[in-house]
Amino acid sequence: MTLVTIHSILIRMSKRLQIIVPDDEAEQLRRCAEREGMTLSEWARRALDRAQKSQLGPTQEGKLDALETALRCSHPTAPIEEMLNDIERGRDLR
Repeated sequence: MTLVTIHSILIRMSKRLQIIVPDDEAEQLRRCAEREGMTLSEWARRALDRAQKSQLGPTQEGKLDALETALRCSHPTAPIEEMLNDIERGRDLR
């Protein structure tokens, strides 16, 4: 591989993102990164990754885990009309 080819691959693999923040905020972010033993760039990449994942919603694996948890519960079940009638009868007992 030539140096030009390696350089081309690296350019396609990443982009620079510049974020302007006030000096005091930049210092706070730097301290956060330092507490976790990483550079500000790495800390910011991880924070952005977490934010992005939180907006994507639950994963298929997460949904399946939730379903398995629900199926292990022993909650009473019945047709919806019967359950609604039971709720109404329970309100009448007050």
